[in-house]
Amino acid sequence: MASIRRKQLVDGTTTYLVRFRVVDGTERSKQFRRKRDADAYANLIEVDRAAGSAVDPRLGRTTVSQWWDEWWPTVTNLRRTTYARDEQYFRSHVLPTYANVSLARIDRTDLRRWVQKLSAAKADGGSGLAPATVQKVVQVFNKCLRAALEDRRITSNPLDHLPLPKIERKEMRFLTVDEVWTLADNIDQRYRAFVLVASYGGLRLGELLALRWGRVNLLSRQVDVVETLTDVNGHLAVGPPKTRAAVRQITLPRFVCDELAILAVDRPSSDDLVFRSPDGYFVRAGLFRQRIWHDAVKKSGLDPLRIHDLRHTAISLWIAAGANHKQVAVRAGHTSVSVVLDRYGHLYPKHDDELIDNLQQRATASRQQLPG
Repeated sequence: MASIRRKQLVDGTTTYLVRFRVVDGTERSKQFRRKRDADAYANLIEVDRAAGSAVDPRLGRTTVSQWWDEWWPTVTNLRRTTYARDEQYFRSHVLPTYANVSLARIDRTDLRRWVQKLSAAKADGGSGLAPATVQKVVQVFNKCLRAALEDRRITSNPLDHLPLPKIERKEMRFLTVDEVWTLADNIDQRYRAFVLVASYGGLRLGELLALRWGRVNLLSRQVDVVETLTDVNGHLAVGPPKTRAAVRQITLPRFVCDELAILAVDRPSSDDLVFRSPDGYFVRAGLFRQRIWHDAVKKSGLDPLRIHDLRHTAISLWIAAGANHKQVAVRAGHTSVSVVLDRYGHLYPKHDDELIDNLQQRATASRQQLPG
């Protein structure tokens, strides 16, 4: 149990010392000027001990920077790109404000001010981050504090359920069939097939850049998507796609395979990359955008256009051709049909028309059966 001892200081002041033992059996103490404050703290210690949530107050003095250096190396099960991104977010947007703040002194009101500053425009002294980026920054800080709570460094996580800026989903960009051909005609002809595979196969950029000829069967018109290329701090690496569902086999239209066949003439080995740099190595996404992509987009009159918009285009073309939700989810490598419905449900107008026609027919038939 926590005990309270009355203590007389040299200057004649009376204080009250609360003594207690933490989880590892070590004795700790905390001093108060008023008896009722000491009583309240002692009662709190007993309640926490009974609930199994008692913490050592000295551990809460650990600064955010110290705890990050201790906790972050223990984080597992993150993709290399996610690990690098989260570390960059934390060092760029969390540590400048909270590096020297002790874990126990992180204030919820200050956190709200910090989030507001992240969202504010740079002209107003803020960081000018998009709502989605703010949420990712807060997410990694929240994980950090949740780990501190689990290790009993703090008694509660002040970031839990903190209000965050709402993400407004931007309207997706879809190219028409004619626009796809225009882009394919205007891009460096080494990457003409790149545009068509992306626009009709729906592969992500990393999946396209990691694709090897051994994964392409031109006779059956099938492509096996089993790898993706990532660029982490300038280091290229090939690994599995982002989810298990992203490992998939897709069938391409014949005209797309005809374009690939032109490239295959100079590719003797199954290990050769389908889309490669002039020297035969991996294409770096950043350089590809700068040297190839932006120029082709401008020539085509399609600016602004992201490479990822070709994936959206592919899905819109599948739906227009009659693909159902399940087919789209499997071909795109989405984890569930609900993702397709959430993002692309508005592209299914025929289904809504069929529903309304069905309701009309049922109501009319029922009305005709009524007497009189």
